[in-house]
Amino acid sequence: MKKDFSYVWTDKKRTFLGLPISFTRYFLTETKFITRTGFLNVDEDEIDLYKITDKKIRLPLGQRLVGCGTIIIYSKDTDTPSKEVKCIKKPRQVSELIDKYLTIMRDKYGIRGRDLMNLNGGHCGHNDDYDDCYDDCGDYDDTNDNY
Repeated sequence: MKKDFSYVWTDKKRTFLGLPISFTRYFLTETKFITRTGFLNVDEDEIDLYKITDKKIRLPLGQRLVGCGTIIIYSKDTDTPSKEVKCIKKPRQVSELIDKYLTIMRDKYGIRGRDLMNLNGGHCGHNDDYDDCYDDCGDYDDTNDNY
């Protein structure tokens, strides 16, 4: 079954010579980043853009010589916490495209980067020594004088 998406960007993973001889394809839509691998058995992985928390670009010498680079995407996706978009042409422009649509999706859903962070597992995380002074959310509780 073929999905009917309008792709903003698409490319293939390239070889050390910069040739697109691979069965790995990358797709960017307005809402998702999709990786499709395989020839006979095809695996497809999707990351919603608003779940992306960070990304970085790696430009090794061999890839730079042929105008390629690798983007590493970190996300709050349960299946794929990090994804390497290996050896693609114009990695900086692709990174900017991801940023553009990431911002659009976050604005659409009213999500900021800090909303995706859960630093202490949803608990207040304060020490037991301060339990008497602070309530469950970490606010100062002046009803107890045991401090």
